[in-house]
Amino acid sequence: MSVIKKSALGKGLGALLAENDTTVSKPELVAPQQKVETAAIGSVSFIQVDQIEVNPFQPRTDFDELALGELAESIKLQGIIQPLTVRKMGDKSFQLISGERRLRASKIAGLTEVPAYIRLANDQEMLEMGLIENIQREDLNAIEIAISFQRMVDEVGLKQEELGERVSKNRSTVTNYLRLLKLPPVIQAGIRDNHISMGHARAIINVGDIDKQLWIYRQILEKDLSVRKVEELVRELGKKPEPVEPKQVNTANPHVKRVEDGLSSKFGTRVALRIDEKGKGRIEIPVLSNNDLNRILEIIG
Repeated sequence: MSVIKKSALGKGLGALLAENDTTVSKPELVAPQQKVETAAIGSVSFIQVDQIEVNPFQPRTDFDELALGELAESIKLQGIIQPLTVRKMGDKSFQLISGERRLRASKIAGLTEVPAYIRLANDQEMLEMGLIENIQREDLNAIEIAISFQRMVDEVGLKQEELGERVSKNRSTVTNYLRLLKLPPVIQAGIRDNHISMGHARAIINVGDIDKQLWIYRQILEKDLSVRKVEELVRELGKKPEPVEPKQVNTANPHVKRVEDGLSSKFGTRVALRIDEKGKGRIEIPVLSNNDLNRILEIIG
């Protein structure tokens, strides 16, 4: 079997996986009979699928069943072109670093063993390699990417500049993804479920008021607004003076907060419950347009 030196691939996954003087066998020369017991760390070997546990640091939680089925059919015909990457945990125990889609599809295809690079990595390296591999190689939605970026900042301790270098993106791109996580949960879900695009979301982020963000989001869904239309809408809202917010009473009261959260969820906008020390007060539901008023009146019934 011929052996080649694995060269660094630059920034990103290649640099993370590259190790000084690490040798790897050419994947196309790996024979099925080569088993892990005789393989060196860093080589490609065939491993029993029931010996591989899923990477607990995997950022992707949603796998398209149809796409997995198509990949499984391809594997039946062509085999696995790109080996998985695992770390050795024991004599016959391995943990997946990257390639969960390939592993899942291999099981669907009925494979009992799969080709894999065997690595040694600690938990932090596992997290970083798993996140970067998925960011660069998987079709993650914008929210999954943003969550992965945030985990690398929080758990790996990378600064945004360092993160950009790892994933070959400039700092402004990284910042734009991270800002998505500041949007209300309903809008984040809309991005995740492809109801709105990254362009829509970037326009909404420029509006500081949550009520207006939610109103714009509803307008996008109801009127199928383009990104350009949303940008125009945001500019128009920016020209209007911000209303003076009355002083809120008892905001620290957990009961008041629970009621506000429940009403906000029901009406799809931020609702304020103003209560004085005597228990008297009012409920405030912001209305941003006639259509918005009609929507709220229909909910009230």
